[in-house]
Amino acid sequence: MKVVLLQDVRGQGKKGQLLNVSDGYARNYLLPRKLAAEATRDILNAMEQHDEAVRRRAEEDLARARLLAKDLEGITVRIQVKAGANGKLYGAVTAREIAEAMLEQKNIEIDHRKIALDEPIKNFGNYEVKVKLFPQVTGKFYLTVTE
Repeated sequence: MKVVLLQDVRGQGKKGQLLNVSDGYARNYLLPRKLAAEATRDILNAMEQHDEAVRRRAEEDLARARLLAKDLEGITVRIQVKAGANGKLYGAVTAREIAEAMLEQKNIEIDHRKIALDEPIKNFGNYEVKVKLFPQVTGKFYLTVTE
């Protein structure tokens, strides 16, 4: 009997997977516990539509990420911070501060968790900041830290 799993089933498969199982296993275990549904034409069509929608959404997200990476090229964001007598910053410039400055100055919203800093920024100067926008897409912009 062909069934579509409605939940992850240990030893069988993941949610949404189409399986060919014995009739008894399906009737006595999977179906009564609502772990699976019989694979009818309607359910298979719904699965195909869902898979297509997920694929399309992923393609749109990838295109948006590539466009944002292109927009980030050559942008310079400035952050002013206070420093001690020897030129060292009080604390460090965080990814959250960089994301807020990017939103204020360039009106580009970036999630601070996607900003990848190689090391904490604790000195004045110019830095290249990488942003991991999508698994295959990384954008770069420049950060200037001044007093």
